[in-house]
Amino acid sequence: MSEIIIDDSSLFRKIQGRDEIIDAVEAFMSEYPEVDCPLVHRFTKGIYVREIFMPAGTYITSKIHKTEHPFIISKGSCTVWTDEGEEDLIQAPYCGITKPNTRRLLYIHEDCVWTTIHATDKTTPEEVEEDIIQKHDNPLLNDEIKKRNKLN
Repeated sequence: MSEIIIDDSSLFRKIQGRDEIIDAVEAFMSEYPEVDCPLVHRFTKGIYVREIFMPAGTYITSKIHKTEHPFIISKGSCTVWTDEGEEDLIQAPYCGITKPNTRRLLYIHEDCVWTTIHATDKTTPEEVEEDIIQKHDNPLLNDEIKKRNKLN
């Protein structure tokens, strides 16, 4: 198992908040091969369900959520670093609520299936994302990496 160790170097002493920490982790992660995390999109009248499979041994960063919505972990376990700087070990089965302005850093201990549920009248994943995801530009990543990972 590989770990990210953040020491007291001058770079990290300058980091002030959650976004700066996650931006730094994303920049570090961009030096490694991308991990395939398949998505499944489901729509019913007024509801969008997004399911992601995340393989064991990977670090994942989330986008910034604009809305409050439920999430379900139906398989696996992961450590989630919260906005408050705490870490929580979450194991399936688990149901929680994502609050607006949430951005997460996860380490996947066992293959994990994470599902989010959103109220919407939109009919494509791209339209839904416009409504539920806050735009964020990671200044530590170059444009090629941002485009590849659809981070902005």
